[in-house]
Amino acid sequence: MRSHLHSVPDTERIPLVVIGASAGGVEALTQVLSGLSVPLPGAVFIVLHLPAHSRSELPSVLQRATALPVSFAADGDAIKSGQVYVAPPDRHLMIEPGRVRLTRGPRECRVRPAIDVLFRSAAAACGPLVIGVVLSGALDDGTAGLWAIKDGGGVAIVQDPATAQCRSMPESAMQLVDVDEVLPLDTIGPAIGRHAGRLRAAAPAPASLRPSVAIETAIAREGNGLRNGVLQLGLPSTYSCPDCHRALVQIREGPIVRFRCHSGHAYSRDTLLVEINAGIDRGIWDAVRAVEERGLLLRDMAAAAERAGNGRGVQRWTEQARDADGRAASLRALLLDHQFYGRDAEEA
Repeated sequence: MRSHLHSVPDTERIPLVVIGASAGGVEALTQVLSGLSVPLPGAVFIVLHLPAHSRSELPSVLQRATALPVSFAADGDAIKSGQVYVAPPDRHLMIEPGRVRLTRGPRECRVRPAIDVLFRSAAAACGPLVIGVVLSGALDDGTAGLWAIKDGGGVAIVQDPATAQCRSMPESAMQLVDVDEVLPLDTIGPAIGRHAGRLRAAAPAPASLRPSVAIETAIAREGNGLRNGVLQLGLPSTYSCPDCHRALVQIREGPIVRFRCHSGHAYSRDTLLVEINAGIDRGIWDAVRAVEERGLLLRDMAAAAERAGNGRGVQRWTEQARDADGRAASLRALLLDHQFYGRDAEEA
């Protein structure tokens, strides 16, 4: 046993199936659930990226695809075999030994609920009893969490990118995690059933996990990176958090490089780039507004100078207004330049 690891706490010996999806995820989830065996020897937990203030009907949509009971998770729910728990909007779905937790912890990968939070907490609670599944979605939420599941002895399944409406999440997981199976949608449900049955019968002993998994799970639950040990996760980076502008710590897990700030916000390289681009976009629009307002004010000043018979003032203010027009046009051209923002702007 590696000396830098600590034991996963004991819990009910129920296999946990944790599934993450984003763009194209409703269709993918529906097909996966329709392929699950009934009864299922395990509990299912689902995170789909949802707008924070939306009214979601996801449980009722998914219920039409399966005879297993589907509902939004509630904080403190007991984990029951055969139940499907869905993360509600604007809440991280987490697993503790024998029960469900919902939190408003810091956003990870720009979202709440985040797939990485669910996956990491499942690994911390149940180690080798966890089956992680990454489905269709943009960018790379789920990759770091799936890595934690594999590192703890669990099973990693990824949707075949060729069958995904959005390939980015499955491709990222395949590139950076030693996944067990890459499957088309119609075979993922039966594969989950096979793995869950094997785990239920074998009841593998709790494995060990890196201390970083417990630290990051605590950050997601309690929302305080500094108090919960973010400085133990890695070395200070040269970047600042786009959300709260605090310093980011760089975290390395195998081939994966991530960042987390003292407040707890977490980013992959891809999501950090998207957030930096968004900040540039907001900043340039603010600059366009300010420069255009400067031009309008200068024209008002030129008009006032003309009424006062001040020819030098008219010339001065008019020339500066024209200069402002040119600078505003240059800024607008940068905003419309797709090459400046790159492929990640299309993936966001």
